[in-house]
Amino acid sequence: MKELGAAVYVAGLRKHYGDVKAVDGIDLMIAPGEVVALLGPNGAGKSTTVDMLIGLSKPDVGEIRVFGNEPSRAVAEGSIGAMLQNGTLLDDATVGETVAMIASLHRAPMTVSEAMRRAGVEEFADRRCNKLSGGQKQRVRFAVALVSNPDLLVLDEPTAAMDVGTRREFWASMREFTDAGRTVLFATHYLDEAEEFADRVVLMRQGQIVADDSVAKVRAMASGRTISAVLPDVPVEQLTQLPGVIDVARRAERVELVCADSDRTLRALLNAHPHVHDIEISAAGLEEAFLALTAKENS
Repeated sequence: MKELGAAVYVAGLRKHYGDVKAVDGIDLMIAPGEVVALLGPNGAGKSTTVDMLIGLSKPDVGEIRVFGNEPSRAVAEGSIGAMLQNGTLLDDATVGETVAMIASLHRAPMTVSEAMRRAGVEEFADRRCNKLSGGQKQRVRFAVALVSNPDLLVLDEPTAAMDVGTRREFWASMREFTDAGRTVLFATHYLDEAEEFADRVVLMRQGQIVADDSVAKVRAMASGRTISAVLPDVPVEQLTQLPGVIDVARRAERVELVCADSDRTLRALLNAHPHVHDIEISAAGLEEAFLALTAKENS
């Protein structure tokens, strides 16, 4: 069977809410030890997919296996650790008590001290959860996900509310976790994190997977380019009307145009605004690929 040996096996997965096709027939296989970024705009189906993967909801149609088991069984055995952005922490419990309580639910957990060390929460282990900042709460949620000593770690916006330094510490800890051969699936809006840390990118749009490959190959799928130029006093709204333009951003006098067809856009730009100067054209990064592959006009 195809799912033998897979960390995650998903086939024909569908989940509809009335007329809304939250997940509309996806297939996905993740090998043990892979670090996979799940990307997509709001409403793409990422959270619904994650919920089904960790057993919080059941698919209308399709099959999910995590290390050969149904999600509920995999969770019960401690094979899955999940860090959800809005996961609730008990206000009156301390950080140490919270992590210890979760550890007590599992047969072969990581030690509480080790989970707290990896998550970087040792220094406030005796602090009550209602006294934590948003970033500190995220780190506690990470410790809670780690303490089951899972083979698969599922993370939903893991670095939300973290400052730059804490984000770096978090990903350093993640490298330690994945160096041991563990599997990670993380959903994020920080595309630079996906570009730097993921082995593979799965890009969703309107309940379907529109790209699934390495970061380099997903970038190559978006054949567009970014045009950067000095063009003062021209409204962004006017530039969005140029042919081939997907997105426009302005930084002082310089504009950046993400283009599906940079040649066509450049000709139109020069024709409409001959005073434009200091023009630079660069290949699409992951952010530009994300925009191009999830644009509504590509639906």
